[in-house]
Amino acid sequence: MSARSLQEPTLLLLTALADEPRYGYALIQEIAAISHGRVRLRAGTLYGALNRLLTQGIVRVESEEVVGSRLRRTYALTDDGYALLAAEADRLRATAEVAQRRIALGRPSQNGAGA
Repeated sequence: MSARSLQEPTLLLLTALADEPRYGYALIQEIAAISHGRVRLRAGTLYGALNRLLTQGIVRVESEEVVGSRLRRTYALTDDGYALLAAEADRLRATAEVAQRRIALGRPSQNGAGA
């Protein structure tokens, strides 16, 4: 696992897999829902990321089935995937807490100068 922070699409992909295994199209839909429509992955981007995460041992193929003459793979997080997502959530939470404290300290008062 990397000590670097995750790129947002990767973070969203891991988040989409955290509660249950999903196949490609369902992942695209779930990522759009999680991001409130802000991030919409294209199939090529999604499958490139999945292949990278498979190679890294972060994601695994849960099952394969033929649907309408096409192979559908369902993906799931591995134990390393859950650990990576948990570490990233902790990192983001800690950063957000620092940001909130600094905002509270640095925000000009509503009735004072600086507005």
